Amino acid sequence: MNTNDFQQFRELIDGVYDFYNRRPNDFHRDVWWQAMQAYDYAAVADAMNRHLMNPDTGQFLPKPADIVKMIRGTTTDSALVAWAKVEESIRKVGPYDSVAFDDPLINRVIQDMGGWIKLCEVSGDELPFKRNEFANRYRGYASRSEVPDYPRALPGIAEHQNVQADLPVQPPKLIGNQERAQRVLEGGSDRKGLEVGTAGKSAMRLLGHRPDDDEAEEGAA
Repeated sequence: MNTNDFQQFRELIDGVYDFYNRRPNDFHRDVWWQAMQAYDYAAVADAMNRHLMNPDTGQFLPKPADIVKMIRGTTTDSALVAWAKVEESIRKVGPYDSVAFDDPLINRVIQDMGGWIKLCEVSGDELPFKRNEFANRYRGYASRSEVPDYPRALPGIAEHQNVQADLPVQPPKLIGNQERAQRVLEGGSDRKGLEVGTAGKSAMRLLGHRPDDDEAEEGAA
């Protein structure tokens, strides 16, 4: 959402609170606005409506985390969806081409695991173990309140060879939603060693992940 959505979003929050015979104050509205800005207004309104009709939770006033879960599912769901995209790309793209995924966390996690080429070289028997490692790392990052710094793209064999030979490097293949992948490409870093920090905050609009108590493992292959 952007500032053009603020008024109708405020009316939505006021209406939801009124449904539960509550009255929001400015603090409530500010918290909701900050928590929901990563999403389209239509998605937020739909998630609110589904919460109100949910027979298990609909009797309770929703919290931002409830609506995030309605929109995105759990971090486990997101991690498995992300891995499915990675596994398909391993088969269809392979290690030769550089890649940029439409989810910045995928780029970061693969780099933490040793890079795109190394992941593509994993045997079929090892792939389930790599899936578990990927999912654990992804969930750890997804649980934080900010997106870490992430590589703009993951170099393949051709890029490594061309850089060493001082030859032109082809743009990476964009994986997933092309527009989102392009934004990830433009917002990422070229630095080899990346730290968890605030530089990736703009990517939150692509993800909408929110904190819980998990933390990502870093550096272990």
